[in-house]
Amino acid sequence: MADPFTLPLWLYPALTGTAALTGMVDAIAGGGGLIMLPALLYAGLPPHMVLGTNKVQSMCGTAMATWRYWRAGLFSVRAGLPLALAALVGAAGGALLVQRIDAAVLRLVVPLLLMAVALYTVLSPRMGDEDVHPKLGARGYVPVAGSIGFYDGFFGPGAGQFYSVSLVGLRGLGLTRATGLTKLLNLSSNFASGVVFAIGGQVLWLLALCMALGAVAGATVGSHFATRHGARLIRPLLVTVSLALTGKLVWSWFTG
Repeated sequence: MADPFTLPLWLYPALTGTAALTGMVDAIAGGGGLIMLPALLYAGLPPHMVLGTNKVQSMCGTAMATWRYWRAGLFSVRAGLPLALAALVGAAGGALLVQRIDAAVLRLVVPLLLMAVALYTVLSPRMGDEDVHPKLGARGYVPVAGSIGFYDGFFGPGAGQFYSVSLVGLRGLGLTRATGLTKLLNLSSNFASGVVFAIGGQVLWLLALCMALGAVAGATVGSHFATRHGARLIRPLLVTVSLALTGKLVWSWFTG
């Protein structure tokens, strides 16, 4: 394994370009970790430093996407604040725990959940941009936001999909509005877990900041297209990323 503090110089622009791609994917449907985490592992970073460095760059891209969705009027910060706080607390707990135990159990469960997300997105007639009557009120959704935040801090892949689909299915939001609020919740959980990893010394800062520039650029492009085209763009990409994440995680069952 390479010393993370003596990475070859060519990896910095290469990983910054990769972060731009993942930032665009994350801004539209989530799931950029499908690309970014393997790339960081291939670069030779230790697993916990991969998670910490990725959280920092992802947080910057998500911040840009959040701002763009907010500017488009797709969510209210005031209304979403209790959910964001729940996600933040959950993610901090998850990030603390993952530095102490193995995440093998989640690797077994998450592919099944992601497959369910993909099937729901394909089959549900409500995965459009029209709001419907919610099954849960804002207070009732707080534990859901906290649980997904915990998962995001502990493991991560698919958290954006879980936020979006649960906001559609439980809160009755249209898909584009749900994606906008998802960015606020993702920003909170990324921030909390990023701080925990940073305190634990698990962030390679120069690389993280270079990648953050790419993530912000990608998020700018992705959020522009998502707010302009809505569910027509988000729904197929959500299905594609969910299935790709499922395949990646299932493959990991058989390869190690």
